[in-house]
Amino acid sequence: MLEGVMLLWFILVGFSLMFVLYDSLTNTPVSWVQKLAWILVTFYCGPMGLFFYLLACRNPGPGLHDQFTRAEWKQALNSEMHCLAGDASGIILAAVIVFHFGLANGVDLILEYLSAFVVGLLIFHALMMRSMYDNDYAKAVRKNFFAETVSMNMVMVGMIPVMVTLMHNWQYGDDPLRPQFWFIMGLATIAGGITAFPINAWLVRNKLKHGCMTLPEKGAEVPHQHEHMQHQQSSKGEMKHEHHSHSEPEMDDQDHQMGSLDTGKASLIVAATFAALLLAASLTSMFLAPITF
Repeated sequence: MLEGVMLLWFILVGFSLMFVLYDSLTNTPVSWVQKLAWILVTFYCGPMGLFFYLLACRNPGPGLHDQFTRAEWKQALNSEMHCLAGDASGIILAAVIVFHFGLANGVDLILEYLSAFVVGLLIFHALMMRSMYDNDYAKAVRKNFFAETVSMNMVMVGMIPVMVTLMHNWQYGDDPLRPQFWFIMGLATIAGGITAFPINAWLVRNKLKHGCMTLPEKGAEVPHQHEHMQHQQSSKGEMKHEHHSHSEPEMDDQDHQMGSLDTGKASLIVAATFAALLLAASLTSMFLAPITF
C-alpha cells in the first residue's frame, strides 16, 4: 500500500517538476532566483509545489504577470519560496550527511537547523541576491538576517513533527538511499511551508521582505511593476535597488523603500518564533516520537 502511494507520489513529482522547469524558464517573467526557488520547492513538494506555482506565480499571458501576482497572499507565497527552498535544501543536505554518523535525532535536528540557516541566509539570500544590495554581501546578510531567522524558525515548526515522527516509525525513513526518506522530506517541506506562511505574509505586509520579483517582458506592455527590482545608476553614481514601473520610470522613495523594526520589537518576534520552535519540538517528543540527545 505505502509502496504504491510513494510510487504515485514520485511519478507526480516528476511530471510537476518537468512542467515548472519548462514553464518558469520559458514563460514566467521573474528573476532567476525566484525560478530556482519554485523549481526546488516543486522537486521537494511535487504536485503541491506545482499547484501553488500555478495559483500564485505562473504567467497567465503576455503583460499580465504583475496584475496576476498583485494580491498580498500571492506576494507572500512567492516571498516564502525563497526561504522554503533554501531552508529545505539545507535541512535535506544535513540529513543526508548526518545519517552516516548515527547521531541521536536531537543532535541531527540541531545540525539540520544550522545547515538550513547557512544555506537559507548566507547562500540563498545573501549570496544569490547580493546584487539587490549594491553587490555588498555583508549588507545583504544584515538586511536578510531578521526575516530569514523568523521564517526559518516557522519552517522548522512544521518540519520537525513530520520528520521526527515518520522517521522514528517508518523503517529506513532516515536513509537517503531509500525512497521513504525523500517521501518524508517532501511531506515535511509541505508542512513547513504551511506553518511559515503567516510570518511571511506579515513580513511582506510590513515591507520587511520583498514579494514577487516581476521582470519586464519582451514585447509586452506592462502597466505597473509592483515588485520589479532594477539596478540603475543614480545621480550620485550609486546603484539603487528600486521597484520599477514600466510606464513610470521614476517613483517616490516611499514606493520602493523597505520597512524596518526597532531592535526591541524585532527581538521579541525572534524570541516568539524560537519559543514556537521549542514548543513544537517538545510536543513532538512528548506525544509523537522521542527526541533524544
